[in-house]
Amino acid sequence: MDIVETRELRYFVTVAEELHFGRAAQRLGIAQPPLSRAISQLERRLGVVLLQRTSRAVTLTEAGMVLQQEAQAALDAVEAAERRTRRAAGTANGHAGLVLATKAGASIDLLAKLLDAYAAEPGAVPVDVLLCGIGEQERLLRDGRADVALLHRPFDATAGFDTEELNTEDQIVVLPAGHPLASRSHVQLAEVTALPGLPMPRWPRSDGTYPDGPGPQVRDHTQLLQLIALGRASAIVPESVRTHLRSGHSAVPVLDAPAVTTVIAWPPHSRSKAVAALVQTATRL
Repeated sequence: MDIVETRELRYFVTVAEELHFGRAAQRLGIAQPPLSRAISQLERRLGVVLLQRTSRAVTLTEAGMVLQQEAQAALDAVEAAERRTRRAAGTANGHAGLVLATKAGASIDLLAKLLDAYAAEPGAVPVDVLLCGIGEQERLLRDGRADVALLHRPFDATAGFDTEELNTEDQIVVLPAGHPLASRSHVQLAEVTALPGLPMPRWPRSDGTYPDGPGPQVRDHTQLLQLIALGRASAIVPESVRTHLRSGHSAVPVLDAPAVTTVIAWPPHSRSKAVAALVQTATRL
């Protein structure tokens, strides 16, 4: 079987997303006839039918749906490799450093200690910190825009990465100051997940949408803490968030909430000496 070209995969993914050759050609900046020929050539290379074409519609076959997922993953991997290669070249020439992705408002104390400790190491390179929304750091690490990331199990997916555990902590519920539960030494999950007038927030999914629910939509911890202080929400968060609460907040341990483990994660195929040094510094903290 002939080798499938990256260009063909990009063409196919665009058609699979649009399910319309005209719109796909417009997105790609090419004419429709060569796009149709390229897709037909790809089908001949693979020996399968990827698209069912009629005068009214274009639909994916089962094989086409599989290739759409696999091709997108392959294109993402190529793009990530290009980004990391350019950044590695810049780091070697003293023009660039590492990119670390982390959730805004999460693991602040740990991150500060890590950056200070790494900066003191011989040969340390600059570290750019990407503060992102919930769940975004995993995507940034996979597509090559970040070299390392701080992830939090069980909330963030770590499959496909190499990881080292940095710390594990219990969780607390953050309430508006003066709430009746604030005087308790601890609470149970069932007591706080359905508090009248203080619904749990809705965090975005990786596709940018929000799960159904009664709580307000939030994208970061700063926004969440403001809503809690206003008496519009409550939230179960890691214990370390307690140090960043204001006078408008109360915090109570949640005994049966799952523990949260912070890990540093990086691509398993990374050969970057700077990444290895940063990870070693993190594990020593």
